[in-house]
Amino acid sequence: MNRLFGAYVVVDFSAAEGRKTGESSVWIGVMKRDVRFRLSFETHNPATRAAAMVQLRTVLADLHKRGDRVLLGVNFALGFPRGLNAKLGLKDWAGMWDFLGKNVVDKPDNTNNRFQVAAKINRLTTDEAWPFWGGPKSAAQKWLSTLKPDSFGGFPEYRLTEDAARDRVKKALAPKSLWQMHGAGVVGGQAMLGIVAIKALVDSMAGKAKVWPFETGFAALDADGFGEVNTIVAEVFPPLFDGPAETGEVKDAAAVRLTATALAEMDDRGELGALFGAPKGLSEADTAIALSEEGWMLGV
Repeated sequence: MNRLFGAYVVVDFSAAEGRKTGESSVWIGVMKRDVRFRLSFETHNPATRAAAMVQLRTVLADLHKRGDRVLLGVNFALGFPRGLNAKLGLKDWAGMWDFLGKNVVDKPDNTNNRFQVAAKINRLTTDEAWPFWGGPKSAAQKWLSTLKPDSFGGFPEYRLTEDAARDRVKKALAPKSLWQMHGAGVVGGQAMLGIVAIKALVDSMAGKAKVWPFETGFAALDADGFGEVNTIVAEVFPPLFDGPAETGEVKDAAAVRLTATALAEMDDRGELGALFGAPKGLSEADTAIALSEEGWMLGV
């Protein structure tokens, strides 16, 4: 069988302050095949994002040493809603990644300045306490409110892929807005911190890692189309692969297991490559938005 990947690594990221394991912390799920091509799964739950990235680099190095191509799925957005880049004077997703890389500080103990960065972006784009919102009272200021704004002005509340995903999952599992920085299940800070971490990883791989769809375009993958690339990074949305947790299994651990399992099984059936193609029904204009700034969730 001509599988695309030898291993599937899924990262459930976290914007936790301070060392944390268990629920709402970083989980890394690794699905790989043995010499008889039987699938086996393992999880890692480092206490900090810094430790998680060290662990992830080790996992990838071991898989590449075996000769495996790797699909690296991350559960955070790789781009922000359309219009933000232009307001910041940034050309595209890469400009946003550079901006975040220069502004976000995420220390080894998990303390970080994500609320200050959100406030800075608000100041530079609207000079108001939006589009980003939410934070502890200690982080509240002129450009960042603890409360949701009445309007986001010209910014959409959700990315195109989040609008599309909403029709695919139960209402309770629908994606949240990236503008929200604080509260249960928020994803804004997670995306900021995650992008900075994954940028450093991709940069260190000297062209052997490509980010879908930004660097690859929308095109179905086949086993002959990788060249020197040994890792494809893609945003994943675990609720698409929802299922029961095992006895005593933390929700986030179940999410990475179920997602990695689904991706591996699709690859076994020869169905995975098609997911990298253009989403059905997406207009030419919206396709350009997804490719240049917003990104897309694999499988939506």
